[in-house]
Amino acid sequence: MEIDYRFVFVCVFRIALSFMSGSVLGLERKFRQQVIGLRTLILISESATLLGMLSLFVPNVMPGDAERIAAQVVSGIGFLGGGAIMKQGLNIKGLTSAAIIWATAAIGLSIGMGFYIPALICLLVSVLSLVTLERFEDRHFPTVRVKSLHLTFELDGEKKLDMEAVKSAIEKHGFIISDFNMSRIIANDIMILHYSVKAPRKNDFSELITELGEVGKLSEFSITD
Repeated sequence: MEIDYRFVFVCVFRIALSFMSGSVLGLERKFRQQVIGLRTLILISESATLLGMLSLFVPNVMPGDAERIAAQVVSGIGFLGGGAIMKQGLNIKGLTSAAIIWATAAIGLSIGMGFYIPALICLLVSVLSLVTLERFEDRHFPTVRVKSLHLTFELDGEKKLDMEAVKSAIEKHGFIISDFNMSRIIANDIMILHYSVKAPRKNDFSELITELGEVGKLSEFSITD
């Protein structure tokens, strides 16, 4: 059987290109310490490329529907993407990684079918979007993490706590209050406040704690997902 070296070169070229595409997107996920990593996206991209080539070349050898394999890739990749989405506390994480799985499969499938320029354009746009738009979101939409803010004040015989001052201090430090619950332990003269908030991307809340301590006798401060 004579080997078609042109066909072999085309296959190697397409798989190598899909390896590069999966690597670029995988490194982006790894640099951001996401659960979807380098090897996963390389495997997705190369597998989609192989299936794309099967969809393209198999009908030339045996009768069949050229679109059937590609359609199965599109439907099947959704299960893999769903595995990247998880709930952490009040937040949903992994949506971007799930979308990257879709993008990687689409790029790999396009490379497998010979659509090199659209695939590379999609890769370029994907990487630019992931890198540059994150800075835009952080600057213009900083309050993206939903958290639970728990405050405990000792009243020491005071008639009431200045709730408006507490709220003002919280909002002053970049929080957006979406829900509020309050409880009071009368025997111990303690006021407990629970806020559901959208929190800014920072980990140092010492200034907020200091300001709340000036409003009342703050005995406990906690912020959790």
